[in-house]
Amino acid sequence: MTKSEAVALIGKGINSSDQPQHWADLGCGTGLFTEALADLLPAGSSITAIDVNRQHLPAIMGNAVSVQFKKADFVADELHEGLLNGILMANALHFVKDKIKLIQKLEQQFNSGAQFLVVEYDHSQANQWEPYPIPFTALKELFAGLGYNRIKKTGERQSVYGGNMYAAHISKN
Repeated sequence: MTKSEAVALIGKGINSSDQPQHWADLGCGTGLFTEALADLLPAGSSITAIDVNRQHLPAIMGNAVSVQFKKADFVADELHEGLLNGILMANALHFVKDKIKLIQKLEQQFNSGAQFLVVEYDHSQANQWEPYPIPFTALKELFAGLGYNRIKKTGERQSVYGGNMYAAHISKN
């Protein structure tokens, strides 16, 4: 996937604002979606990119958005990222067995109004690369059960591995 394809996939899930925002990208990998998010956030925003493997990401991306990398396991480790405006999980949630526990832990990171942006594959068949898949219908049920009332599919595209990928924006208000 190219950066422009990633921007197109997640772009409708970002609330437009002129005010700088602080986001975390959990399971950032090589930073493709970190870079896409940086292109969509206003100047002066910041992203903490978190992954279990050391990544070398530019300190500034997109619209003058600062990026800080943190080596951590976002499931097992405490994140201590200060107050966040949003959390991006692109192709990361399918590695999490206890999704409810993770979401409840992450909710403590928000300044006001939790806002998640999730990118996942829209199928339920587990495999070695996706041990705990979460199709969009299951994602809706998961977040609705935790009190989220805005769960919207904001993007969709064919996966090069077959099937569809989706992006979803989730918030309580």
